[in-house]
Amino acid sequence: MRPAPVVLPVRSEDLDDVVRLALAGREEAAGAQVCTGDPDRLRAQLGAYLGSPGGRGLVVSVDGHPLGMLLARVVGPSPFSDAVVLEVETIYVAAEARRRGLGHALMAGAADVAAASGATEVFCAGLPGARSMQRFLARLGFSPAAGHRVATTGVLQRRLAQDALAVPTGAGNRHTRLLGVLEARRQARASRSMQVSLPVATLRPDASSTVTS
Repeated sequence: MRPAPVVLPVRSEDLDDVVRLALAGREEAAGAQVCTGDPDRLRAQLGAYLGSPGGRGLVVSVDGHPLGMLLARVVGPSPFSDAVVLEVETIYVAAEARRRGLGHALMAGAADVAAASGATEVFCAGLPGARSMQRFLARLGFSPAAGHRVATTGVLQRRLAQDALAVPTGAGNRHTRLLGVLEARRQARASRSMQVSLPVATLRPDASSTVTS
């Protein structure tokens, strides 16, 4: 009989194991990397993350061996919403320990964190390109909520500069000119309305001059 997985909050002494697991996940991720490849820097970042308001971390172990981890953040309420949600930013189980219920155990721990925090919803983002993770989340009842796209700051700045150079001269005032045209049309409609309604008003009989027979 296999020993049951044990899920506990990440402690300071667990950080080295969490770093190891995060780096393993980084090797599997496709496209944009989810974390730095520098172990020392990553350890400092994880410590800051877990120490920040709302930061939560879980580690799942079997026979005392950490084999998976989950990082999440309790968010809300905010100026735009009264809702409190749990955002699961990373969930990872070592390749050799998959299909043994560790992912379910981590998500059960996340559900407990959400309930204890008063979160009404749980958002979860799998590793980029991890289709098996997307299927796993779908089986647990997760549905698509929003799509995220990523660009480096440098790329964004270059594209914005290219777009600015491609804009024809005077195009920057296009919006202002459009507003002017719309305002002129509004005033013209208002003027025509007054011209039509004035004669009608003068044709109404004055109550003091009404003649009855």
